Amino acid sequence: MDILTFFASSLTLLAMIVLAGYENSEKTSLFLYKVIRLSHIAFIINVIYNITFALKHSSGRTRRFRCIIDILMIITLLPLVYPHPEHPWIPLLEQILYSPWFNYSVVVIYALVIFCTGIISVLGRRTNPSVILGSSFLFFIILGSFLLMMPRCTQIELSYVDSLFVSTSAVSITGLSPVDISSTFTPLGLLVLALLIQIGGLGVLTFTSFFAMFFSGNASIYSQIMVRDIVYTRTMNNLLPTLLYILVFTLSIELIGAASIFLCIHDTMDMDLGDELIFSAFHSLTAFMNAGFSNLEGGLSNPRLLHSDQSVYIVASLLILAGGIGFPILVNLKNVTGRYIRRFIRYLRHDRFRPEPTHLYDINTKIVLWGTLILFTISSLLFFIFEHNNALKGMSLYEQIVQSVFNSFVPRSSGFASVSPAGFHNVTLIMMTVLMWIGGASQSTAGGVKVNTLGAVLINLRSIIMGRRDVVAFRRSISINSIRRANAVITLSILSVVIYSLVVVSLEPELPLKSLLYETVSALFTVGSSLGVTDQLGDGTKIVLCTAMFFGRVGLLSLLMGIAYSVKNPQVRYPAGDIIVN
Repeated sequence: MDILTFFASSLTLLAMIVLAGYENSEKTSLFLYKVIRLSHIAFIINVIYNITFALKHSSGRTRRFRCIIDILMIITLLPLVYPHPEHPWIPLLEQILYSPWFNYSVVVIYALVIFCTGIISVLGRRTNPSVILGSSFLFFIILGSFLLMMPRCTQIELSYVDSLFVSTSAVSITGLSPVDISSTFTPLGLLVLALLIQIGGLGVLTFTSFFAMFFSGNASIYSQIMVRDIVYTRTMNNLLPTLLYILVFTLSIELIGAASIFLCIHDTMDMDLGDELIFSAFHSLTAFMNAGFSNLEGGLSNPRLLHSDQSVYIVASLLILAGGIGFPILVNLKNVTGRYIRRFIRYLRHDRFRPEPTHLYDINTKIVLWGTLILFTISSLLFFIFEHNNALKGMSLYEQIVQSVFNSFVPRSSGFASVSPAGFHNVTLIMMTVLMWIGGASQSTAGGVKVNTLGAVLINLRSIIMGRRDVVAFRRSISINSIRRANAVITLSILSVVIYSLVVVSLEPELPLKSLLYETVSALFTVGSSLGVTDQLGDGTKIVLCTAMFFGRVGLLSLLMGIAYSVKNPQVRYPAGDIIVN
C-alpha cells in the first residue's frame, strides 16, 4: 500500500502541474482528470486500510492530525457514491462538499503528505546525509527549470539554460538572473519562483521532515537524528516543536513583512490592489530568504521607491537581518525568552528559586550577534564615507543614511540593488566583495563562509597570538574539530574563488574583468548582486555559475565529506612532526 500510494501521489502532483502550467486539449485534460480520480480512489483505499490495520502505528502526538486528513479524504468519497442532491439540507455545506476546489485541494494535500513521507523514509535507510541533501536540492533545481518554462508561467519564450539558471538561483536563494523577472514571468511563474525560493531557503529536508513527522509520525530513529542535526535541536523530543517553530516563525515574519511593505507602497506605485499584494508578498519572501529577486521593473532601484520615504528599504533591511541571523540562533533566543518569562512568573508567584543553566545563550548566538553588529556598524559607516559624494550624491542626509544601512545588508546575501553597484568606487566594491565572502550566520538563508566560521578563525588567531593553549570565547572553549572545519571552509572558499574565476574569465574574455570577478563571487556565495553582465554571459558560463550557486548553497565541504564518508581513520598513529610556519 505504501508503494501504491506513493506512486499515486507522484502521479497526482505531476498531473496537477501539467493542468496548471499548460494549455491542454480537451482530450489531454480528461486523461489527467482520470489519473487524479484513480489516485483519489487509491488514497481512499489507503485510508480505509490504515484505519483497519495500521492505526496503532501512528504516534499519539500526530494521530489527531493524520486523522483530520483521513477524515477529509473519506468525506471526498461522498460525491463519488452519492449523486448531487436536488434539495440539500444545508446548502452551504453542499456547495463545499461537492465543490471541485474542495475535493482537489484535499487530494493534493494528501498527495503532498504521502510524497513527503515517502521521501523522509529514505533517510531511515542510512543513506549518506550529504548525498541526500545535495540530491534534494538538485532535484528541485531540475524540477523548477521545467516548471518555469511552462507556457502559463512565462510571457516570452525562455530558453532552457536561462530557465535552469533562474531555477538554480531561486533554490540556492542567490538572486542572479539573465532575464528580467517582471517582464518574463506571469503571476503563476512568480508563484513557482516563490515556492522554489521558499523551499531552497528553509531547506528541502525541513519541509519534507515536517510533513512526514507532523502528519504521520512514522519517521525512523535514524532519520529523526539526521533531521535533528540539520535543524540544530538538542533532543529528540524537541524535534517536531522545533520544525513547527521554524515554519511558523518564517511564515509569520513573511506575513508581517508583506503587510508592512504593502503599507509602505499603497497608492504610491500606480499599481492596482492585486499588483500591490503580489509585490508586497513577493518582496517580503525574497528579502527574508535573502534571495534578491524582484518583480518590479528596475527592482528596488525603481525611481518611485528610491525617492520615496525610504520605509520600504527599512522594512527590507529588517527582513534581511531576520533571515540572515540563522534558525539555531532564533531557536536559542526563543528558549531564552521562554526561560525569562517563566522566571518572571515564578517571581510574581513567590516560587522558590530553581537552578538555571550556567550559559543561557549558546556560543553560536553570541558570536553571530556580536559579529553581525560589528560588521553592520563598520560596513554602514564605510559605505556612507565612500559613496555619499558618488552613488548617494543628490540624496538628503536621511536618505543617505538609510541607503548606507540597506547597502550594508545587501552584499551579505540578499542581492537587492537600490543603487547600481556598477557605479560604486573600486574601494566600495572591494568592501562589498569581502561582505559577500563573509555572508550571514550558519544555517540561515544567507550565503558566504558564514559569520560563525570567520568568528572561529579570528578567535583562534587571537589565541595563537596571545600564546593560549585553548581557543576560548565568552568563557567557553571552542572544540578543535570546529576550528579545523572553519579553517577548511575558509581554504575551500579561497580555492573555489580562484578556480571559478579562472574558468569564467577564460570563457568570457571580452567582458570586463572586474565585472566577471564580482559575478563569480556573487554566484559562489549565493548573493545575487551584479555589475550588469549576467544577461551577456554565454550558455557555458551560465552553466558554470549554476554549479557555483549549487555548491555555494549546499556547501562544498559537506559534499566532499559526503563523498569521503566511508573512509575510516587508520588504526596506526604516526609520529608527530612540526611544520615550519613563520
